[in-house]
Amino acid sequence: MMLALPAIPIRQRLDKGLLLALLALMAIGMAFVLSATRTNDQYATTELLRQPYFKQIIFYGVGLVAAALLCTRDYHQVARFSFVAYWASIAMLVFVLVPGLGSMRYGARRWFDLGFIQFQPSEVAKFAFLLAMAQFLSRPQEELRQPGVLLKALGLVALPFCLIMLEPDLGSALMFILPALAMLYVAGIPASFLKKLLGGAACVVAAILIYVFYVPQSWKPIDLHDYQKRRLMVYFGVDYATQYATPNATPAEIRRIRAMQSRDSYNVAQAMISVGAGGLTGKGWSQGIQNSQGYLPRGVAHNDFIFSVIAEESGFLGSALVIGLYTTILLIGIRVAGQARDRLGRLLAVGVVALLFGHVFVNIGMNIRLVPVTGVPLPLLSYGGTSVVCSLLAIGLLQSIQIHQRSN
Repeated sequence: MMLALPAIPIRQRLDKGLLLALLALMAIGMAFVLSATRTNDQYATTELLRQPYFKQIIFYGVGLVAAALLCTRDYHQVARFSFVAYWASIAMLVFVLVPGLGSMRYGARRWFDLGFIQFQPSEVAKFAFLLAMAQFLSRPQEELRQPGVLLKALGLVALPFCLIMLEPDLGSALMFILPALAMLYVAGIPASFLKKLLGGAACVVAAILIYVFYVPQSWKPIDLHDYQKRRLMVYFGVDYATQYATPNATPAEIRRIRAMQSRDSYNVAQAMISVGAGGLTGKGWSQGIQNSQGYLPRGVAHNDFIFSVIAEESGFLGSALVIGLYTTILLIGIRVAGQARDRLGRLLAVGVVALLFGHVFVNIGMNIRLVPVTGVPLPLLSYGGTSVVCSLLAIGLLQSIQIHQRSN
């Protein structure tokens, strides 16, 4: 007769390294959201409950509670509701496009205005997609070689991608691509299919760039929103005069076009100045000139450009610490994927790692002009309730995989 081993309490099976890295990032996030907004006149007379740093603390609390609850559930039980969550997120992506339901900000309809917060369904869709894709790909590998199954897998990606593009939100839409490719690869999709998929994607990107920059305006039945086109032009260093100047442009018209190009490249230029101005140890908390003097855009310094604020005020050492904390979380996620006891756990862990890596790479990249500005948040550091809660849920899912693969 075999004796059953006593169950190890969940708190003893939590990954302490992951938890410490998580708490450190949240402390940094709270401190620098406060630093980025304390000199902003918009919040000078705002009550405490509406201060971004205070709301960020609430978001952290809600996210931690949700992540803790997720840790107590076996990830198989969570995955049973994956398609319910997926289709619910698709419904929200449809409803947010309806005038009167979705809130219009910065020329895009991406949010539900709930008063206290702006709820962004695309962030929920990312998490729901990971669950649904992992559940779908957890079938026998022989089935994954069937063309119909492969097309359905691509459909799971394409549906939220297209709906988010309609908002429009190119950055959030692109965040579905890397997790999808990583999960397809780990699931054992035929290499020939993945090569064709990557080759086709590269051709589409090249065709879009040629279409945007070289096809005459009068020949274009469909065009990008003007602000999206200008972001690409700033990134690739395209002279605005080649796109906007008429054949007989006057000197005044050329000056106006040059001024527009200068305004469009201003945010990226100031972000790069902030990163470079920090030196080794930074100017000190809340002492950054770029932020305090308003050179960094006030409206997005605490979300899109939070890394620039951190870099200027804490320098290279602070920036390296942030990157090191993210690296710790990602490496632990890779280890969890390698130790997962089944395909579902492995796919979920890989999806979470790829999603977090994509956000970190793109956000930091746009602060140093490595990638175009897309408005992708930096997980746990950028201000934003939906992003913070969903990031913590994703990390809670990693812990669930680790906890329950050890307990079985």
